[in-house]
Amino acid sequence: MRTSNKGIELIKRFESLHDGDLHLIGLQPKMCPAGLWTEGWGRLVLDQNGNPLSGIENKGKAYKFSKIKTEAEAEAALKEDLAVRENMINSLKLQLSQGQFDALVSFAYNVGFSNLKNSTLLRHVRSNVYDNRIRGEFAKWNKARVNGVLKVLPGLTRRRAAEAEMYFEK
Repeated sequence: MRTSNKGIELIKRFESLHDGDLHLIGLQPKMCPAGLWTEGWGRLVLDQNGNPLSGIENKGKAYKFSKIKTEAEAEAALKEDLAVRENMINSLKLQLSQGQFDALVSFAYNVGFSNLKNSTLLRHVRSNVYDNRIRGEFAKWNKARVNGVLKVLPGLTRRRAAEAEMYFEK
């Protein structure tokens, strides 16, 4: 399966394409609420060793290592990143509707496939793709570490609700 346009729009709505500095030409990275540097539609900015950059103290490094400068480059990166997540979700060999697939791709795009793979959410999906407990499992993933403290982030709460809604669409 591949992500539908509706699924892509959900991801774009929550990742949003921001320009880190309007005074500079082209797109620059931005720091997400969890302190990670991202570029384009939510792609992590990685250092020379492939490690994600985080914290305001790494702003210079984030600008140095970012690669996405135009909206066209952001679109191309999103397609690449989606293809990876789609293959991961497809590897689970689940019988999913389009909405279920799109919701799981969005979830994995945001929290990482390893978190999905080890989650109670996936356990419930594997057991019964229509299990109503799945909605609550999406909702549990609305927190991120901010300055070392686990906090509920309103944007994540909204995203998980939207993913759950998409998952259960008829």
